Amino acid sequence: MKSYIVGVGMTRFEKPEGRDWQYWDMVKEAGGAALADAGVAYEDVQQVPVGYCFQASTAGQRAVYELGLTGVPVYNVNNNCATGSTALMMARQFVEGGAGDCVLALGFEKMKRGALGSGADAGSDFATSPVARHYGIMAARHGFETSPPTAQIFGDAAREHMEKYGTTEAQLAAVGAKNHRHSAGNPYAQFQDAYTVDEILASKTVHRPLTKLQCSPTSDGAAAAVVVSERFVEERGLGDRAVEIVAQSMTTDTRESFASGSCIDVVGQSMSRAAARQVYEKAGLGIDDVDVIELHDCFSVNELLTYEALGMCEEGESGKLVASGATTYGGRWVVNPSGGLISKGHPLGATGIAQLAELTWQLRGEAAARQVPGARTGLAHNIGLGGAAVVTLVRRA
Repeated sequence: MKSYIVGVGMTRFEKPEGRDWQYWDMVKEAGGAALADAGVAYEDVQQVPVGYCFQASTAGQRAVYELGLTGVPVYNVNNNCATGSTALMMARQFVEGGAGDCVLALGFEKMKRGALGSGADAGSDFATSPVARHYGIMAARHGFETSPPTAQIFGDAAREHMEKYGTTEAQLAAVGAKNHRHSAGNPYAQFQDAYTVDEILASKTVHRPLTKLQCSPTSDGAAAAVVVSERFVEERGLGDRAVEIVAQSMTTDTRESFASGSCIDVVGQSMSRAAARQVYEKAGLGIDDVDVIELHDCFSVNELLTYEALGMCEEGESGKLVASGATTYGGRWVVNPSGGLISKGHPLGATGIAQLAELTWQLRGEAAARQVPGARTGLAHNIGLGGAAVVTLVRRA
């Protein structure tokens, strides 16, 4: 059975505490926009998976009640930074499994200012953190410093890549420069200022070699997607709005993630590679068939690692790929036309769904100033430490 996205919506992603609103206000705005985009009412919705990391249990219900009180099942989803795509995957599975013809996937986050710690639910006791094994690998090879743990583990992965493949700081900064430039055309982005590579390099160092403008910020925001069956599309005449979810896969950590002792594997490159391979096999398509990509650039290095995981270049060649212009307008692919996590923002529970909102607009030709010409096929990649990697391939129906 096929599944389709027929409506999407999101709030602007904003600095935490920048607006006087609650998480249910965010969900009302994003969810209402998605329902209006699809031309359906909340009363048509049969299942509601809701993703978030920092609010209390059943916050999903509290948020969704702003859209309606119909008694439908609401599922609270938490999968670290892959939470949004996990909620979307549940929505697809409900539709394809026959549990509903119309499902609303939601993701939101209301965060605190400052750097994210070791994980959404790490707690103060590092020894019992869900990501203790991951940081233990990092500490064994690189030690443990005072900079934010997530910046450390990705920064250490960047240093390993530089040492092994000759990747340069300028190539890492080129990712940040590209994504900040892209976000200048996105009214939903937290940041809309463009920077040169030199300005990226000159910004404050968070954990060498990563500077502030190569790191995703903490953010408030929400995103939503209406996922429906082929029957629903036909009955409601939604073919002109529909974007097909061609294939989707989630992978979690395997022995490979930890066996090498490398932060490159610990932060998820091997998970991402496996998820991408499964999606290509299911779809009968490959990366060369993709036009536009939204991927998880929580730090600039993760965009480079993901190029390799998705098969966009050979291992170790990702720095050269971004420097060549192959991943921006006029190149082979446009990667993160939204500005990505680095510049659009990263409210954990919303991120994965916001990626699909951007791809939906791109494939419909509705992305205005950031439109990728002729885009017909898109790919989303969302990852969370602890770990989960979700890859989704979509195309215009």
